[in-house]
Amino acid sequence: MYKSRVIKKKKFFFFFFGVKPGIILEELGIPYKVKNIELRKNQQYEPWFLKINPNGKIPAIVDHSKDDFPVFESTAIAIYLCENYDPEEKLLPKNDPKLRSQVIQWVMFEASGIGPTQGQSNFYCRFNPEKVPFAINKCANEIKRIYGVLNKSLEGKEYLVGNKFTLADAMSYPMVRGHFFSGVESIDEFPNLKAWIERIDARPATQKGLNVPVPDKMKEFQENPEKLEEFEKLMHIYFKDRFKI
Repeated sequence: MYKSRVIKKKKFFFFFFGVKPGIILEELGIPYKVKNIELRKNQQYEPWFLKINPNGKIPAIVDHSKDDFPVFESTAIAIYLCENYDPEEKLLPKNDPKLRSQVIQWVMFEASGIGPTQGQSNFYCRFNPEKVPFAINKCANEIKRIYGVLNKSLEGKEYLVGNKFTLADAMSYPMVRGHFFSGVESIDEFPNLKAWIERIDARPATQKGLNVPVPDKMKEFQENPEKLEEFEKLMHIYFKDRFKI
């Protein structure tokens, strides 16, 4: 349950806990493989891994086709993959500076807003053994504010930039689709955002990225509260042991 994954196939050695880099790899058709990292055994802090990511976090990749060049942080990985392995500009424009800037702006919006806010909310809603109502409500309100920004920006559009699926959508989608996990049970008040999630749900490559190397659990957790409760109990044990809380 606490394993991260490492992807290795031809070119890449990919240490994978989130799904964003996996989605990018699948959407761009880049060969890769995956291997497990035991977080409970602190493998992410072993010297060999710290050479790849000095921060001891996952995900990270090593590009074997470029002298084993390492890249860490999901956003940096995504941009690196697009800059080096997206000649058709499927996800990141290269020749139109304005479009490229728009995509990067939304990518940074996810990295500085959506990701951190929902990450904090995940902890307070699901992982922290003790419920802190103030923190839970504060996170939920900020998430809804962010969703309002996305919803307004999607008015009359299928995707965030250029009316086509880009890195802007690929990076935000994994977190937003898990809104219920982050304490926002319903997004009915954000119809454009809801339709956007359903639209991306239908992308085969994205779905494959979500299910590498094990089946995605988010939908199961949403449909089966008992499974979610079981997962929460496991995470409570993990955090109590890790942080002595």
